[in-house]
Amino acid sequence: MARPSRRLPLRFSTQTLLLQLGVVLLVVLLSGAVHAWLTFERLGREAENQALTLARTVASDPSVRAEVQAISRQAGTPPRAELLAGPLMATAEGARTRTGALFVVITDETGIRLAHPDAERLGERVSTDPSEALAGREVTTRNTGTLGPSAGAKVPVFAPDPPGSPGSEAGSPAGSSVAPQTVVGEVSVGYSTETIGQSLARDIVPIAVTAAGALLAGVLASFLLRRRLQRLTLGLEPEEISTLVHDQVAVLEGVDEGVVGVSAEGRISVFNAAAQRLLGQPDLTGTLWSAAPVPAQLKALTEADAREGEAVELLAGGQVLVASARKALHRQEDLGWVVMLRDRTELQQLTRQLDAVGTMSTALRAQRHEFANQLHTIAGFISIGQHQQAREYLERLAATGPLRFPVEQAELLQDPYLQAFVGAKGVEADERGVALRIGPETLVRGQVAEPQDVTTVLGNLIDNAVNAAVAGSAGERWVELELLDEPSDDGGTLHIVVADSGDGLQGDADPESVFAEGFTTAAGPVRAGGGQGLGLALARQLARRRGGDVRMLEPGAAGGPGAVFMATLPGTTTAQRLSDEQG
Repeated sequence: MARPSRRLPLRFSTQTLLLQLGVVLLVVLLSGAVHAWLTFERLGREAENQALTLARTVASDPSVRAEVQAISRQAGTPPRAELLAGPLMATAEGARTRTGALFVVITDETGIRLAHPDAERLGERVSTDPSEALAGREVTTRNTGTLGPSAGAKVPVFAPDPPGSPGSEAGSPAGSSVAPQTVVGEVSVGYSTETIGQSLARDIVPIAVTAAGALLAGVLASFLLRRRLQRLTLGLEPEEISTLVHDQVAVLEGVDEGVVGVSAEGRISVFNAAAQRLLGQPDLTGTLWSAAPVPAQLKALTEADAREGEAVELLAGGQVLVASARKALHRQEDLGWVVMLRDRTELQQLTRQLDAVGTMSTALRAQRHEFANQLHTIAGFISIGQHQQAREYLERLAATGPLRFPVEQAELLQDPYLQAFVGAKGVEADERGVALRIGPETLVRGQVAEPQDVTTVLGNLIDNAVNAAVAGSAGERWVELELLDEPSDDGGTLHIVVADSGDGLQGDADPESVFAEGFTTAAGPVRAGGGQGLGLALARQLARRRGGDVRMLEPGAAGGPGAVFMATLPGTTTAQRLSDEQG
């Protein structure tokens, strides 16, 4: 047995279109009907007024008034043949023929027809109530009589004025005596409503044309609205849109990565809580992307010539962020850009720590051979019986240490952490042909309490100085380091000055430009995600977060000496214990 096919529901846009078309059609039909009814009422009122004017004219005719009075005074109604040939019939038919009225009827004071278009109706009582007119009042009527439906008027016929009365010459029914006001009959005039319908039929053409134009405009507007609705909703149904909104809120607010959506019109459409936290900004939804207070590197990712998916590192709010941007497309429609932000601050810190460990490992490997040679020397003295010389050799090693880093005046550093770190940096510099030396003004009496921050700032300054010395044109390549601690009850301040033999900051560049994110003097293109161009900016932000600073004291000159940088790190050292000093 074949399964019955299930009818798919109409799409929301189609339902909206059909509803709009129904509403437009209903409005047009109602408007046309009301317009037609108002036109019909206007034509009916015009027919009533025209009938009233004609009835007044006939009723005021002196001959009609006199003839009606004469017939009313007779004992009975004249025969039909006499009425048909009488003057009232001639007057009534002449008026009807001239004006195109449906009927002009004249009656006596009892409502008996004295003139009627249908001769067979003469001498009969009128089919409609004449009491209002016979009571002396003019009325307009819409009723159906023996000749069909009509719109007309009934006017009383007054007795003629007696000779010599004030209104006799004017033919007015009004007079000073009671006799001229006597109603002796009435005149009833009517125009066929079929004639009114014909007039309405002539007027209905522009009404129909107007209604058709309104209907066509409504249909066109409905189709345009349907297209716009489909474009705005991307062809999705309301249920799908609702599901997408719930999913978007759940996803965007549930991830730790920052998401910034930029519409095709250039406005921020999505700015989730993680993006607000990472960029240190409030919700910027609705703001122009070009005017948004975000780093310029982010805006550069969405430019026309930007490479989609390329990751860049930047600093924001003291944090190292990795950002990338991709085009958002839906059915080949460009929806704008999606910018992703990831926090790499902790990763950068771990990387710095691993760099320090790697530096120490490199230094130990570089000194391994020297250490082995020293052991072989001691073993040689003992094997040949030169015990005194072996003892003296050991005493010299105990005084100078088993390992010697290639750092001039390294003994000025009392803190073991600084000794090890600077010594390891000296090994790296020595491998690149650069001599790392400690300046004579160096004096560190306390111990390093924040080795991670000191490593980050000091390591960046030394690395930049070594790179500058290697790239410089001076014959002797060197980097000089001076450290001075300033004791304090709430944590000492460490002052660091680093100079090199490089060519300094070339040109008339702003000294502050070296602290801009992305600034680098490295040859060749900057590797994406490599951290180049962030060292000085990160060191300054870290120092300023502690209440200190990193600044350039001297820009240097071509041929050397190079630039001189100074860092101030409050709260990074502690006072050395008295027991340690005595020991």
